[in-house]
Amino acid sequence: MEQISNGVRVPSAQRRPDVVVVGAGAAGAVLAARLSEDPDREVLLLDAGPIPRGEAGFGPELLDARLVPGARPDHPAMTSYPVHLTPERLWQVPRGRVLGGSTTVNGGAFVRARRADFDRWAAAGNPAWAYGQVLGFLRDSETDLDFGESDLHGSSGPIRIRRSRPTHPAAEAFRDAARHLGFPAEPDKNDQASPGFGPVPSNSVDGVRRNVGLSYLPPEVLDRPNLRALGGCRALRVVIEHGRATGVVVARDGARSMLDAGTVVLSAGAFATPHLLLLSGLGPAADLMRYGIPVLRDLPAVGARLGDHPQLVLDWATRGDLGEPAESWLGGCLHLASGGEGPDDIEILQSLVPMAGLVGGVVRVPDAPLSFLVSVQPSEPGGRLRLASADPDALPRIDYGFLSTGEDFRRLREAVRVTAALLDSPPLAAMSKGLTDPGPDVLGDDRTLDRWIREHLSTSQHTCGTVPMGPADDLRRAAVDQFGRVHGVRGLRVADTSILPDTPHRGPAATAVLIGEIVADAIRRDLGPS
Repeated sequence: MEQISNGVRVPSAQRRPDVVVVGAGAAGAVLAARLSEDPDREVLLLDAGPIPRGEAGFGPELLDARLVPGARPDHPAMTSYPVHLTPERLWQVPRGRVLGGSTTVNGGAFVRARRADFDRWAAAGNPAWAYGQVLGFLRDSETDLDFGESDLHGSSGPIRIRRSRPTHPAAEAFRDAARHLGFPAEPDKNDQASPGFGPVPSNSVDGVRRNVGLSYLPPEVLDRPNLRALGGCRALRVVIEHGRATGVVVARDGARSMLDAGTVVLSAGAFATPHLLLLSGLGPAADLMRYGIPVLRDLPAVGARLGDHPQLVLDWATRGDLGEPAESWLGGCLHLASGGEGPDDIEILQSLVPMAGLVGGVVRVPDAPLSFLVSVQPSEPGGRLRLASADPDALPRIDYGFLSTGEDFRRLREAVRVTAALLDSPPLAAMSKGLTDPGPDVLGDDRTLDRWIREHLSTSQHTCGTVPMGPADDLRRAAVDQFGRVHGVRGLRVADTSILPDTPHRGPAATAVLIGEIVADAIRRDLGPS
């Protein structure tokens, strides 16, 4: 580490790292693990939060797969960003601030993007992202405990995958209700079969949430002599000299320091990574000049194409106590195509723990309703992230752009009504009193239901697209190439879900790991100019 003294670097005795990875989340942990497999490469991993060692370091509360730490306000393992879901609807979006990032505090779903997502990204000028190109990386990242080694699945990767089992009475009834309404079975949501009802692939195994940090960076990997991991170290900006990234300015232990680097990889997440780029003079020129930040590279796409999945929480009252789940809060999951055609863009995900329990950090809440988490999964991003200040301590302004078209409302109305129909079907009606809200009068009127949707809207917290990948000749839509290299800046890459051109038709945790694998492979193989 080099200290900054009166603006002059003071070199330390430590060797300059070949790669500095900023962010130890789903992609950053993968990068640190894969890049340090080469003993002659010095890797430095930074994270603003702590970097625990093994299961004991994380502790039982973060590892309990029946809970979702990110649902708890002010949990110490996360930070929250204020956002506007619509101009009128304010929300707080939690992000993990600990080794493993949001995979340490999220629900543990580990579902691959769809073939159509990969092929759409490939067609947008990213041929390395075609489904046939990425399948090998998907297999190498996992140990599938249900299906084992096959053309689709791996059996020796760091992430252990288990699908939720319908042993809870509510999960069994959801399965039977979906079958009663004619939805097909989808036993493996990580292959590319037709959508339907099935269990949720998860990186939670035997009741333990095995986050990506724990999976890729166990103590024996953290102890590699060519890997250093610094927790409590927050990046403030990237240093760029003569068109090349040469280091990172960080805050640690109350002091600011300069870290030299051969290559910098930003894996801080789809909020923090674009924010760092903007603070470093990389982004829309007019926005940078507005806050007095020197424009080092005009990149209009930074922050301009934010995407996420709008979500509604639909509570239903049970007839009696159904008991608590044995291993995971996740029940079954139904995917379907809105209007009966096109991509499967509606997701109905079952929670076996009351929402009050997830928010309160307890599994059982007597007499509390259970919930379905209902979301629609668009591919075209409609949000934006912008600077609010040149001060790195000031959070960016984040607008999601939800409910901007009639089509947004139509698909959410359909998702709510399908959920109500499931609860009214005989298998679930036997244990359910139906939705607690909205009631029949609201469900039956489009305009009234739209008003209810607007007032109850939330997000799936699947943010993507804030530093999208694509060709260098289309800077309004692309800020990095398919291997995460920032257009026009040497020695700087991005590797997290911010590089996805739009949101996949599934949650992005498995795709975030894939990003880490692809970018690490590109660095190791030295694909293209550095």
